[in-house]
Amino acid sequence: MTITQLKYVLAVAEYQNFTKAAENVFVTQPTLSMQIQKLEEELDILIFDRSKKPISLTTIGKKIVNQARNIVNESERMQDVVDQEKGYIGGEFKIGIIPTIMPTLLPMFLKNFTNKYPKVQLRIEELTTPEIISKLNDGHLDAAIAATPLSQEKIKERVLYFEPFVGYVPENHRLYSKKKLDRSDLDINDILLLEDGHCFRNGVINICKSLKSNSFGESFQLESGSFETLIKLSDENFGMTLLPYLNTLEISKKQTEHLRYFNEPSPAREVSLLYKKSELKMQIIDALYDVISGVIRGAIAFQDIKVVSPLK
Repeated sequence: MTITQLKYVLAVAEYQNFTKAAENVFVTQPTLSMQIQKLEEELDILIFDRSKKPISLTTIGKKIVNQARNIVNESERMQDVVDQEKGYIGGEFKIGIIPTIMPTLLPMFLKNFTNKYPKVQLRIEELTTPEIISKLNDGHLDAAIAATPLSQEKIKERVLYFEPFVGYVPENHRLYSKKKLDRSDLDINDILLLEDGHCFRNGVINICKSLKSNSFGESFQLESGSFETLIKLSDENFGMTLLPYLNTLEISKKQTEHLRYFNEPSPAREVSLLYKKSELKMQIIDALYDVISGVIRGAIAFQDIKVVSPLK
């Protein structure tokens, strides 16, 4: 039994196809099939039921895959121990970032990080929170950046910053004359929202749910996949919207006239660096945390905030 054979098993279990799995691990399909067959003969069991399409795991195969994942993770930890002892910060590092954070945060830290740690090959994906949780648990991501708390048993959350919500209010809106907003001013029925699936949308809804005076129905008629579109819709007097603070730094000077901050404590989202509790590649995770924290410290100076849950 070899680590390589176990990696091949994990690839087939993921892709449910020998050809796709072989492409993923950069070997020929006959080579991959032969190595898995050798492992099955050594263990005297069948890991995969090849009679089905797509290929499925046998009952014992499911147990083998769980154990294989643990063994492969521990084998990678050995290289981590060596890298940390040598002070080496490099290699491939896969990170996922949610869509409502990536456009503003990534440009702020990426150049600084790549200049400081040129031996790290970042592989960055824009993913939803459920995709991030799944990929972290399956070992397909080394870390992620998302709104928290998520309270996942196997995932650590290391807070990077707290980002206040800011109102964007058109001239014809009932709240335009107010210099500052209270949470009690909000009415879900005249707030433009992101499309379903965005945790920032859930946060806005959760702010409003805490206000007993508001009624909630399925009346969200205008929804969008981007903050830019929400701002344009608001400019056309379709309603107000809420923005993360970092997004307000990119709007035009004229549009800043529509911004309304909240009275303290301001509703805010908690943004964290996520990684598995197995703590692989901690030297890179620490480096990433330090760079982002250093950059964001000068951009967000709010102190009195109240964290809004990203979950429904």
